[in-house]
Amino acid sequence: MKNTAITKDVQSALTPNSVLQDLLEGNERFINGTPEGADNAALVNQTTNGQYPKAVVLSCIDSRVPVETVLDQAIGDIFVARVAGNFENADILGSLEYSCKVAGSKLVLVLGHESCGAVKAACDGVELGNITHLLSNILPAVHQSAEEVEGEANSSNKAFVAKTVENNVKLTIDRIRIKSPILKEMEDHGEISIVGGVYSLHTGKVEML
Repeated sequence: MKNTAITKDVQSALTPNSVLQDLLEGNERFINGTPEGADNAALVNQTTNGQYPKAVVLSCIDSRVPVETVLDQAIGDIFVARVAGNFENADILGSLEYSCKVAGSKLVLVLGHESCGAVKAACDGVELGNITHLLSNILPAVHQSAEEVEGEANSSNKAFVAKTVENNVKLTIDRIRIKSPILKEMEDHGEISIVGGVYSLHTGKVEML
């Protein structure tokens, strides 16, 4: 059972690779039904005056992908930024920069998921209120997938949706590096890694891209 929060010294000793391995091992525990468990009262008490998370996860808002749960992480372990379609914008980029440059996180994980509703809506060209603008961020992935997958370029084509989910994660990572010189420099210097994965609703497994 986890009853000790991450300290600054512990965080400083972590590497991007060790953090990624830790998250993937947590995902394995989740899949196997053997979560570590946590003394939440102790962790709340220890983190009242500070936090030293090891990673920041950019995920979708989907209720079927509770990030801390599927990665078996506890209070104080990770930052989580969520937006439908797990893409970047100025506010998300600022949040990622804060997580890494200010608060010391070692890893940025962009986490897409199977059968993403936002991705499906973008594939179908849905237009509705502010959702229209939101989906415009996913359209580059839709257009790329249309050149790579045979068949209909809409949500009725499961292969097309799956490829668009993957492309959306990859393009988001590319844009993070372009739009955030801070994170790009940190990655170039080996201080952080920026990686992507896709969560399976069927198996609970995070597959790295």
